[in-house]
Amino acid sequence: MKSARIHAHGRPDVIVVDDVPIPEPGPGEVLVEVAATSFNPTEVAVRAGVFDLALPHTLGWDVAGTVAGEPVVGWIDGAAAEYAVTTPDRLVPAPRAIPLADAAVLPLAGLSAWQMVFEHGHVRPGHRVLVNGAGGGIGGFAVQLAKHAGAHVTATASPRSADVVRALGADEVVGYGPTGRFDVVLNLVADAEVARLGGVVVSATLSDAPDAHFVTRFDPAQLTALVGLVDRGVVVVDVSERHGLADLPELHRRAEAGDLRGKVLVTP
Repeated sequence: MKSARIHAHGRPDVIVVDDVPIPEPGPGEVLVEVAATSFNPTEVAVRAGVFDLALPHTLGWDVAGTVAGEPVVGWIDGAAAEYAVTTPDRLVPAPRAIPLADAAVLPLAGLSAWQMVFEHGHVRPGHRVLVNGAGGGIGGFAVQLAKHAGAHVTATASPRSADVVRALGADEVVGYGPTGRFDVVLNLVADAEVARLGGVVVSATLSDAPDAHFVTRFDPAQLTALVGLVDRGVVVVDVSERHGLADLPELHRRAEAGDLRGKVLVTP
């Protein structure tokens, strides 16, 4: 099978597509036939060696695929391949209202947004919420979930992302450097100044407000709830680009240059 791996840390060209044996699931494991994974900017740090991982390492966390013919979506290790092995507790039934591959953009970004909005931001009806950096993968879901919670949502986005963010439900779309006061600030870009604009600040990026930063965790109940919102049409899955495994080095280069918008699908 094809598998996108790194054998050493370094620049994007360390990513290679290898031919490797299809993995054999062990006791308590299942074999996933991968329909797609998605690119997450954090994988740049994995490639660069920020995390201490055994090499060679197969990239990819988000996964949509099938197990014994049943469609599933989840958050696993090594999803940038034609097949992957994981435990069943890392998977939930996939949404039926969208193509199976498209569901791969949901787990990491969707769970990050869910936990920002509901667990840490405690967004309620009538809240004024700022989503700072709404043009990214997490931001698009954060806008939709904050609106679902009943908030008035102001979003910052670049000109190329503004129309998409508005279509996802933002009440106002402004450029970077927002002003005003908000009940909750969801900070998705390296901008510590926005911490001064909100009563509650939740950050998915390290900033001058480290207490506001959190690390997303996998929660199957939350992912199942997200799948339900997708099937009901409450949450839209926005796929900005579609690529193959061989395009991953270029996606890493573009991510480092700030040239990616939304969620990018990668199919094996």
